[in-house]
Amino acid sequence: MDNPKTDPTGNAVKDPDDWVTGDEPMTGAQASYLKTLCEETGEEFDDGLTKADASERIETLKEKAGH
Repeated sequence: MDNPKTDPTGNAVKDPDDWVTGDEPMTGAQASYLKTLCEETGEEFDDGLTKADASERIETLKEKAGH
């Protein structure tokens, strides 16, 4: 287990499937960023994603957009 004092970000990265709140609706910030990425990549924006699904979609579209 990482020590949060010596590795403060070691526990900050979690698989979205492991998020306790991952099944809640995506946040406003996620929706805004996702909409921007969808516009940049020509993909369709889905406003019904969960937090976890939105996070995964953002990562996919960031790669596609070259971010």
